[in-house]
Amino acid sequence: MKVLVACEYSGTVRDAFIARGHDALSCDLLDTDVDGPHYKGDVRDIIGDGWDLMIAHPPCTYLCSSGLHWNKRVPGRAAQTEEALDFVRLLLDAPIPRIALENPIGCIGTRIRKSDQTIQPWQFGHDASKATCLWLVNLPALVPTTLVEPRIVDGKKRWGNQTDSGQNRLPPSADRWKIRSETYTGIAEAMADQWGQLEGNNNAN
Repeated sequence: MKVLVACEYSGTVRDAFIARGHDALSCDLLDTDVDGPHYKGDVRDIIGDGWDLMIAHPPCTYLCSSGLHWNKRVPGRAAQTEEALDFVRLLLDAPIPRIALENPIGCIGTRIRKSDQTIQPWQFGHDASKATCLWLVNLPALVPTTLVEPRIVDGKKRWGNQTDSGQNRLPPSADRWKIRSETYTGIAEAMADQWGQLEGNNNAN
């Protein structure tokens, strides 16, 4: 398969597909964190280059629920959300037979369409909670691989990346956004295992 991983600098999803024999390329405005096939630039430049599958991770800053309250407080912020939504529409409408787009819970689901699936890293072998929505085009839902049981704190479920109150354990830092945006390896491997084996790839609809 010829696989485009849009808006990825970590190389996590790209390398999971490469390890299984696919021709995968990551693309982002940033350099790749790990050496490998990577296009540094705008995904619009290469989105029409005959891909079989695209997995897209558009920036969530102006889309996720946790930040939308700023739209009424910061001038220009609402316009940035509209630009981000237009970018999501472009990705979902790309001339690629199979597409998966991931993002946290936010306004994509209310402004474009509901997500097809919501997954958690604890369903794929990680002691972590982070709800991630998937919008799928001609792809089946991901099947969980390895369930990780939570701690129970005062009757509530908590995973290793959470404090007892449910907050994320990562302290504020200059690169916190980058760390939190990376795809968990268990999810990347599930994508490569499950979507990379579909019949009728090679540009089939």
